[in-house]
Amino acid sequence: MQLKKLPIGISTFSKIIEGDYIYIDKTKEAFDLISNHSYVFLSRPRRFGKSLFLDTLQEIFEGNKKLFEGLYIYDKWDWEESYPVIKISFSGNRDTTELKKSQIFI
Repeated sequence: MQLKKLPIGISTFSKIIEGDYIYIDKTKEAFDLISNHSYVFLSRPRRFGKSLFLDTLQEIFEGNKKLFEGLYIYDKWDWEESYPVIKISFSGNRDTTELKKSQIFI
C-alpha cells in the first residue's frame, strides 16, 4: 500500500482532491457554517488553512459535486444550485493603482 502525499504549500481544494493528497475532511464544519450562520469572521494564525477552507467553500457554492465524493457534505448539499462567488485577495504588496487595475475598486 502506497501512502498519500502531503499537500505542502497547496491551498487549492481541487488540486488536493484531484492530486490524491491527504485531506482531512472539514466539509462538516463548512456545512454547519453555511447552514447555521449568516455572517462569519474567520480568523486564524498564518499557515492554519484559511485559504484552503475558503477555497473549499468556493467549490461548494459553485456546485462542483464531483470533488466532494466520499466527503461529509456530498449527500447533504443541493448540488443543482450554484451561487456566485466574489473572491478578493489582499495578499502581497498591492497599492491602490494595482487594485484599480484588478478592478476591485473603480
